[in-house]
Parts: sequence; C-alpha cells; structure tokens
Amino acid sequence: MLPTAPGQLPPVTVTSPDQAPPKRAGRHHVAAGRRTPTAPQASQAVPATGVSGHSATVSASSLQPTAASERQISGEEVNARPVSRVGEVLEAVPGLIVTQHSGEGKANQYFLRGFNLDHGTDLAITVDGMPVNMPTHGHGQGYADINFLIPELIRSMDVRKGPYYADKGDFASAGAVDINYLDRLSKNIVELAAGSFGYQRAMAAGSTKIGDGTLLAAFEATKYNGPWDVPDDIRKLNGVLRYSQGTATDGFSLTAMAYSNGWNSTDQVAQRAIDRGLIGRYGSLDPTDGGISSRFSLSGNWAQSSDYGQTRLNAYVIRSSLQLYNDFTYFLDDPINGDQFSQTDRRTVYGFDASHAADIRIAGIDTQTRVGVQTRYDDINVGLFKTAQREILSTVRNDQVQEGSVALWADSTARWTDWLRTTVGIREDYFAGHVLSDAPQNSGNAQAAMTSPKAGIVLGPWSRTEFYGNVGFGLHSNDIRGATITVDPNDKMTPLGRVPLLVRSKGAELGIRSKAIDGLTSSLAVFVLDFDSELLFVGDAGTTEPSRPSRRVGVEWTNQYRLLPWMGLDFDLAYTRAGFTDFDPIGNFIPGAPAWVASGGVTFGRDTGWFGSLRARYFGPRPLIEDDSVRSLSSFIVNARAGYKFDNGMRLQLDVLNLFNAQTNQIEYYYLSRLPGEPIDGVADRHVHPAEPLAVRLTLAATF
Repeated sequence: MLPTAPGQLPPVTVTSPDQAPPKRAGRHHVAAGRRTPTAPQASQAVPATGVSGHSATVSASSLQPTAASERQISGEEVNARPVSRVGEVLEAVPGLIVTQHSGEGKANQYFLRGFNLDHGTDLAITVDGMPVNMPTHGHGQGYADINFLIPELIRSMDVRKGPYYADKGDFASAGAVDINYLDRLSKNIVELAAGSFGYQRAMAAGSTKIGDGTLLAAFEATKYNGPWDVPDDIRKLNGVLRYSQGTATDGFSLTAMAYSNGWNSTDQVAQRAIDRGLIGRYGSLDPTDGGISSRFSLSGNWAQSSDYGQTRLNAYVIRSSLQLYNDFTYFLDDPINGDQFSQTDRRTVYGFDASHAADIRIAGIDTQTRVGVQTRYDDINVGLFKTAQREILSTVRNDQVQEGSVALWADSTARWTDWLRTTVGIREDYFAGHVLSDAPQNSGNAQAAMTSPKAGIVLGPWSRTEFYGNVGFGLHSNDIRGATITVDPNDKMTPLGRVPLLVRSKGAELGIRSKAIDGLTSSLAVFVLDFDSELLFVGDAGTTEPSRPSRRVGVEWTNQYRLLPWMGLDFDLAYTRAGFTDFDPIGNFIPGAPAWVASGGVTFGRDTGWFGSLRARYFGPRPLIEDDSVRSLSSFIVNARAGYKFDNGMRLQLDVLNLFNAQTNQIEYYYLSRLPGEPIDGVADRHVHPAEPLAVRLTLAATF
C-alpha cells in the first residue's frame, strides 16, 4: 500500500486483521495475506457514522512492496459517493465499472482492465475474509453477488490488480477487492431514505461493550420498483451480528450475516422491439423474469503476535441459494412456449485461511517471510430448466457437485537499501472435484494443479516518489462441469469436448506513485495481461465452449488531491487495448472489452454543516462482435449529493442520480433472438438494458 508519504517508509498503523459477453444471451465469459494498509486519507465530506476499528503497529508492514495500482480506500471515501445500487460502491476502485443488466437482486456486471468480467469472473471479491465469487455456479463461473453488503459498515477496501500476489489465487488475475467491516461504531446510527420509483430503505446499526469485547449489530430493509413497466418489486432484508475482542494483532471476531432478496427483472431487450414501439424504453418482453436469493454465513478471525511473528486464522461457512428466471431470446429456441429458463444454485461453502509472518534480519538485511495455506470446499446442487411463466417444462441438466481446492503460498520481502525493496513469492494451487449428473455420461472426476511464481521490486523514494515493477503468473478455474462433460445435455447424444479445469494467466506491470506536490497523490501504471485461453460458459445450454488466447495492454492514471482540509478532488483514467492473439477470419476484437474508462469528482464538507459530492463516470464504447463492426454506445452519468449535518447528530441528505438524465444504456449485447412473427432463424440485434432516468433520494439520519 502507499506509505504515509512516498518519501517515507515508517511502520504503519494496521486497522484490521487480514483478511465476455454472450454470443447469445445466457452465455457467460470465463477467461482462461496480509494487507499493508495505510492511515485513512483526510476526512472526506461524508455523513459521520462514528465508525472505528482496532489499531496496532506492525513494523514489518514497511517491508512489503506494492504495485502502483495497489490502493486502500477508506469507508469514508466509499460512503461519500452517491450511488444508485449497492454494488456501485465498488466503483471507488479506479478503473472499475459496476453495472446491471437485470433485476437488482442479481449480481452486478463488472468491467476492469479491458475485461467484461460478467458477474465476477477474474475479479476476486471478499467481505470480512469470506470469498464472494462462486465456482461452478448456475449463472456463470465466478458469480459474485455483493447485494448483501451494508456500505455503512465498510471500514476499508483493499485493492490489488494483476496476478502478482502470492496470497491471491483463483479469480484474481484482473484484480482483487477485499472489503473489511468495522468492529465497532463510536456512535449508533439510524437512517431512513425514500425516493423516486418507490425507493425505500431503513438501516440501523450500533455497537456496545459486552465483557472484554464489543458487540456490533446492523439491520437493513429495502424496497424498490425502479422505472420499469414491470416493477422490480425488490424486497431485501439484510443483517449483521459481530462480536470482537482485542486488537488487530492480538484478538478475534465472530460474525454472523443473513440476507434474503426477491425481485422481478426487466432483462436486456431487443432494440428493435423498442424502435418498433412494441415496448417502451423501460418495457419488458417477458414480465415473469426475476429471482430469489439468500445468503447466510458464520465466520471467525483470530490473530496473535509473539516473538516468533504474526499468526492469522480465518474460517467460514456460507449457505447460499439462487433461483433465476431469464428469457433472452424470446421465441428462438421454442417458438411455442418461449425461451424462458430457470437456473438454480444451492450450495454450502466451507473455508479456512491461515498465515504466519516472521521478521528476520539476515546479514544486515531486514526481511519478512510469510507462509500460508488456503482451503475451500463447495457442496453444490446446480440445475438448468426450461420454463414458461416460471413453470418448469423440462430439465436440461441437474448436477450434484463437490469441488475443493487447497493452496500453499509463500513470499519473502527484503529491504536491501533505503531505496530498494524486493519480493519473491510462489503459490501452488490444487483443485479437484466430482460431478454427479442426471446424464451419467457427464458425470466424473476432475483435478488439476498449477504453480504460480511472483516477483516485485520497489525503487525509491526519491523526491517523495517511488517506482514499481511487478510480474507474476496466475490462474482461473473453470466450471468443473466443463471438465467432465462428454455429451450435450440438451439431447444427451451430441459429443462435446472437455475443457481444462485450470487456465493460466500471466501479467506484468510498471508504475510510479508520487506525492511530490503537496496534497496530491498521483500514480501511473502500465500493464500487460495474457490468458492462454478464454472460455464461454453457455448458461442457457449448460455447456462450456473453448475460445481463444488473449492479451490486454493498458495504462491507468489515478489521482487524489486534497485541495483544502474540507475539500477533495479525484480523477481516474484508464485505457486498455484488448484482443485475441491468434488469427481468425471472424476478427480479433474481444466482445464487450472496454477501452476507455474515466471517473472523477469533488467531495466537500466538515464534521458539521454543509457537505456534498459531485461525481461523473464515463464508460466508453465496446466492440460487440469480433470484427468490431457493431459497437455499443458510450455512457456519461453524473450523480450529485448535498446535505447538512446538525450539531445534535442529525443529518439530512439529498442524492440526485443521473443528474442530466442521460439516455444511454447500462449494458449492450449483440446476438440472435426472435420475436413473434419473425423468421424462424431469428434476427441479429443489439440487446440493451437502459440506464435509469433522473431520480432523487432523500435520507434522514441520526447518530446517538
């Protein structure tokens, strides 16, 4: 992480313990430790929730090299942003776009470093040390549903990009975001919000001392219809209960979370249906689409310091379920009943993560060596069914899957001089599992292992500026059903080839970070990221298709400027050139891969009085097919916030979303679909999910 100043490398204060779009709808792109936090930035103009966490000094933190793209984002920064959906708080990550192409209960769609990451592929997300990404998921590999997040509880988000970190493995090749929750609040808080299109939210959170520890509790209830002709009818309940004791380096926490959601969804619709007036801009072509999801978890974190170093343990159990009803092609596959299908995923996840860090001085060289083990086991029932108006017509496939992984990792950081630090690391991943399918031909076992070396170097500081170099090998796991499949589940006869369980990635990054100008932190990173192959999981057919090797080359420029003690500015710009690296006459453009992404804003305010924020986000056009002959629209959306914090702890806040009422789309695809009366082979067309129009939300909050 960025030190307190690039010109200094003192011990830092630790505030917590460790922790491509479809060719046709339903296809989902699948490509082939210890944090080093910094002190929070100067107060953002954010409603004061009175949050706090553990703190302890760890001298070895100063030895950990970093990359120019690595960053810690405070909870205050996150909550200062006006957002339309909870997943958008992750757009605090420079270069990350978070959008939606369906109902608000479904996982978001993510774009980062030239990737259309679908619902989470190659972006590893954790909350309180628990993984969010789900392998072998009913709606796409790496599915990461963040709707259970309560933003007011976020203490920090740790951001790392690229396959350069020994303690990061599956799903982390493009990036990793570790979201850390608070242990306590200095003041309890109650919030009530209401706004356009039936938006209602109530949230309460508080903490109290119990014995030698602290009990924190939070509850959230949300209802929302959206601008859609068929109301979303969101019904979300969310809760957190947490007991903690001690400090980040000598203490523990136990956390229980519960989340439930039900919704209707207006999925992406054929542009021609809007153009012909068959539906309005916010209309639906199947009013029975939607879903139900739930997530329950229990986790524990434990840390202990001794003369022999720092030990951390994390264990969790997660029970999650999802049932989706989608219809992307209308009457293409079934001209009589329509093409709606249901995807189900019910699983129990068990995991354990342990690490030990030891500081050793060898021949006058300060070093820190870390070793760790990570295990995960998923017990999954996953199904795909043809439906009409949410009634099952037939089963495409229904599988019982047991999938597990074990990883051993180690790295060592050495400070050779005052201006030179290096890290070398290695990671060994082993994956294995069993598929019991309703089609015996698709049952079987699969296993694979992969070794991933890593290295990094930091030069400086000189004039409060440091230079970084990182290189590493990574991996991505694929849906294990693709590694055991032999026949098409639709007809149980057509032979299909198997795909590898693990796919290699490799990347490198050069960067610079500087605080040469007082108040300004600026970083520039140039990167390259290769995959041996990218794969498509065909969600509406239950099969996996191999695709082609790819390369992404890009640059990211990130800036935070503290203009005044009560005002901050930020600006991020990213460009990526993405393409397949082999030759194919259909073209070498990767569908859905964004080139230009930019965001920026101003945030102001003090502990009391007026506060506000104005934020803009640009999402550039993307190729929708391999020859780049069809491209998406760009989008430029501005959100605003203004409010007043009273001396008695009350806060009144107004958010205006899509301030200039931009008529653009959240997401676009290009594929075949068929409306009634159209040719039996279907029509190739854009399929879009429009951005929501201008909306206002008023929040009244009190702390006590």
